[in-house]
Amino acid sequence: MASPNNAAAETALAKDPYWIAPLLWRSEFRNIVALAIRKSALTIHAAQDIMRKAEAGFEGNEFAVSSDAVLQLVAKSDCAAYDCEFVALAHAQGVQLITADRQILREFPDVAISLEEFVQD
Repeated sequence: MASPNNAAAETALAKDPYWIAPLLWRSEFRNIVALAIRKSALTIHAAQDIMRKAEAGFEGNEFAVSSDAVLQLVAKSDCAAYDCEFVALAHAQGVQLITADRQILREFPDVAISLEEFVQD
């Protein structure tokens, strides 16, 4: 499943192999894989394999986030609550949020860094 960000994401993973995510990541990732299945970019078997590998890669690195923290971020931004889950987790863990999402980058420059910038540092 190719994406314009594949090479940069692989470089980022090599640079820092410890990635964390809110539990929500599974649903988000399933939607991406589902779209690829519907567009015949992936077979069901390939999609299942990709999902299993992704889940294994995040094993032990998935976190619940505070609803209060998410709603506070929603109140001060135009980002969706699911985007704010990633921001809240980065704040709670004291790490940067590496993202290609332009709105998150614009609204949360204190914690968000672009994928491109991260791989260039």
